[in-house]
Amino acid sequence: MKPYIKERTLEVARHISQTQDTIRKTAKIFGLSKSTVHNDLSKRLKKVDEKMYEDVQKILDNNFAEKHIRGGMSTKRKYEQKEREL
Repeated sequence: MKPYIKERTLEVARHISQTQDTIRKTAKIFGLSKSTVHNDLSKRLKKVDEKMYEDVQKILDNNFAEKHIRGGMSTKRKYEQKEREL
């Protein structure tokens, strides 16, 4: 693995573990694609730092479990906003 990829992987993992952000939000912050962030966290991180990998996976699993709730709340806010505009 190239050194800059290893460093990027660790930097993204540190960010996720500190902020509990989603992959999508993290990708936007770092200017990367969601696929790159996902590959960094799910494949590369395990080879670089297994302990951090386990911690990050817990956060990502939790985000995945809550995804449908956040989506529903977003839709609710969207339609409430449309109602106020009328």
